[in-house]
Amino acid sequence: MTIKSVNVEIITIGDEILIGQIVDTNSAWMAKELNIAGFELAQITSVHDDAQHIIDTLELALKRADIVLFTGGIGPTKDDITKQTLCKYFDTKLIFNESVFQNIERLFVNRPNAMNELNRLQAMVPENCMVIQNAVGTAPITWFEKNGKVIISMPGVPYEMKNAMNLEIIPRLQKQFETPVLLHKTVQVYGFPESALALKIADWENELPSNIKLAYLPNSGIVKLRLSGLSDNALELEIAITQQLELLSDILGNAIVAYEDIPLEQVIGKLLLAKGIMLATAESCTGGNIAHLLTTIPGSSEFFKGSVVAYSNQIKENLLGVNHEDIENEGAVSKIVAEQMAMGARKLLKSDVAIATTGIAGPTGGTAEKPVGTIWISVCYEEKTLTKIYHFGANREQNIQRATQAAFLLVKEII
Repeated sequence: MTIKSVNVEIITIGDEILIGQIVDTNSAWMAKELNIAGFELAQITSVHDDAQHIIDTLELALKRADIVLFTGGIGPTKDDITKQTLCKYFDTKLIFNESVFQNIERLFVNRPNAMNELNRLQAMVPENCMVIQNAVGTAPITWFEKNGKVIISMPGVPYEMKNAMNLEIIPRLQKQFETPVLLHKTVQVYGFPESALALKIADWENELPSNIKLAYLPNSGIVKLRLSGLSDNALELEIAITQQLELLSDILGNAIVAYEDIPLEQVIGKLLLAKGIMLATAESCTGGNIAHLLTTIPGSSEFFKGSVVAYSNQIKENLLGVNHEDIENEGAVSKIVAEQMAMGARKLLKSDVAIATTGIAGPTGGTAEKPVGTIWISVCYEEKTLTKIYHFGANREQNIQRATQAAFLLVKEII
């Protein structure tokens, strides 16, 4: 059976996107939700607040996609021209819609002074479209159809767009279009540059079934492998991808960090929680970043004790018990200091496992022996201590991020 995908194109309207005043988060969110629902993204485009530009972009989109989704440009001010432009394209006119007006009045019932002529203008809609009420805003959603294709215009305000997509647009599109099953599985791999990983798994990749595709997504020391499957049978597709993951596991073994697309801190949090282990950190060059990421996880108090940001040598000595002579002889950025920091944090915070980081984040402070980017990380657990030196680079932010990532991976390795 030939599996036909249903293609969607997203068009975002607004000069504020093109000049970088705001970031287009709408498209990323929409793409993810549409993909989960079985739709395939053909393209995402941002355009000026210009009628002809919008029309030209729409005509091109309809050659590629079955569904075109507009966001933005339907507010009450003069620079919002999407409604008028769609009227021009569909050869229709704006008319007053009483139900939309009643919806606007409902939204302003507790703010009567906020209702004005511009808000009333939101009740003007194209005559030949289907109108979908905006439950959380004044600008209605408009739905057009042409030659079996669907064109939808919705607000650019994120929470209004998300509400409309979840409650109205995606359910209606699923009823109108028969979509195949789309399934993505992500594997996170550590210890291989992208090119080396590609060579390692080349035979496996070449043997993938025709309806399962592989994508490489490298990101600072980790390569994500995303398997994407397309089928008309969800169970068969799930089994096929699971079989491929088992084959991949035989090849890569412990180099696989996770079998899901979640941040490393969540991987570690789940591992600690499953084992009933409490973690503490002693951070110098990472400045509390490890602790920060762990505490972004709901329920992290179940596996995280706390942190000492030991930025000065005085704190390393007085709180963590690092030997003054070792700092004098070896320097704060050294194996022995990192290990004493980790053991001191575990004792002080009464944890099962502790991480310590000490290094030169940069961009200054390096020497010939210890250049910028030199970082020692130590993890102690039970009777074991695992300590490694890393040489990252000259970028401070990247050094902090990479040291944090390396620390998480050491925790995974030791426990």
